[in-house]
Amino acid sequence: MDEVERSSADEKISGESSEKEKQLNDWLPITSSRNANWCSSALHNVTALVGAGVLGLPYAMSELGWGPGVTIIVLSWIITLYTLWQMVEMHEMVPGKRFDRYHELGQHAFGEKLGLYIVVPQQLLVQVGSDIVYMVTGGKSLKKVFDLLFPGNDMKLSWFITIFGAFQVLLSQLPNFNSITGISLLAAAMSISYSFMAWIASWHKGVVPDVRYELKASTSPGKVFGFLGALGDVAFAYAGHSVVLEIQATMPSSPEKPSKKPMMKGVLFAYAVVAACYFPVAFVGYYVFGKSVEDNILMSLEKPAWLIITANIFVVIHVCGSYQVFAMPVFDMMETYLVKQMDFKPRLRLRFTTRFIYVVLTMFVGILFPSFGGLLSFFGGFAFAPTSYFLPCIVWLKICKPKRFGLSWFINWICIVLGVLLMTLAPIGALRNIIVQFKTDYRFFS
Repeated sequence: MDEVERSSADEKISGESSEKEKQLNDWLPITSSRNANWCSSALHNVTALVGAGVLGLPYAMSELGWGPGVTIIVLSWIITLYTLWQMVEMHEMVPGKRFDRYHELGQHAFGEKLGLYIVVPQQLLVQVGSDIVYMVTGGKSLKKVFDLLFPGNDMKLSWFITIFGAFQVLLSQLPNFNSITGISLLAAAMSISYSFMAWIASWHKGVVPDVRYELKASTSPGKVFGFLGALGDVAFAYAGHSVVLEIQATMPSSPEKPSKKPMMKGVLFAYAVVAACYFPVAFVGYYVFGKSVEDNILMSLEKPAWLIITANIFVVIHVCGSYQVFAMPVFDMMETYLVKQMDFKPRLRLRFTTRFIYVVLTMFVGILFPSFGGLLSFFGGFAFAPTSYFLPCIVWLKICKPKRFGLSWFINWICIVLGVLLMTLAPIGALRNIIVQFKTDYRFFS
């Protein structure tokens, strides 16, 4: 009788636990809605991929030169498309289970605790780092618009970053990925528009007088560190991997119709857009300005004023969407931890408080470190290289176990070696560039 009562009690506890888990999943931003399609996947991926990084590619070219620059940008496009395909495939690799979050895939590959320790810090660096850069980008573009409309003003960059941050506080209260689909649609349209504006305006301007294509730095150490930093600029431009599983989690799936098919359709569309935006901006921008190009190509353009104003407005609108796409997985992590580990109730008050604190913190860091180029290089190399270039390959080798010395095995190891080199070398150049900028023209709370 006691055994029957204990069994009944265990079933009751298990049922209550499952019900709580379901209620939590219905509330969390990643799993609360699964009715997305390939179009929304494409929009979220375009918003995540075609971001602030595209504006820094001409500057990266000025640090790399024509040969290495073209090779690295195109090779990165190929490698990251391959690793993105791997992640889409692994989302439902275990029958009856979906890896809705990057760290869940890592836990399956490396174990419950080790998977968390390996994936979560890297994923957070990508997402938080991206949001900090988007804070700076949004603020700088707002300031550029204001400066062109009202020349001679003395408003500080920090004020414009604060304005942008205040707007993000409002947008951050949208509950989940599907609720920001409209924002992603607008953001994707803006990213394509300002990318085309950047290279078309550059082409229309024509090659600047006395253009020079040698490396930007004049000293040997400067050339070496500049080259390394530029690797991080390129890596930053390929940033969609940290949110791809979370985007795929919003799609319905069944054994007959797995989510990987429409998801891959959206990814391929997004990467076609990436090629159409990245390559012309990088190559035309460098062709026109040479080594004199700014770390944000729009800052190199002054005329026609209406076009530059419009392009910068588009940048602001786009980074509003990009910020939210990268913030949603962070919100999901914070809210999961607070509900499961700290016993908070899943309520609107919790959502507002956690998201408000997050936005304010990223805004504050952006105000402290408004070095656009330095931030791109550092986060690109230190954080984006693992999640985009080689961590998916390691997980693939661990789970799929391709034939040793076979084609798949070799391709994955080549990506791992290149990715590790990128992660090791790029932050060195980035930190040196940040230090140089701090010594020459940085002012606290500028």
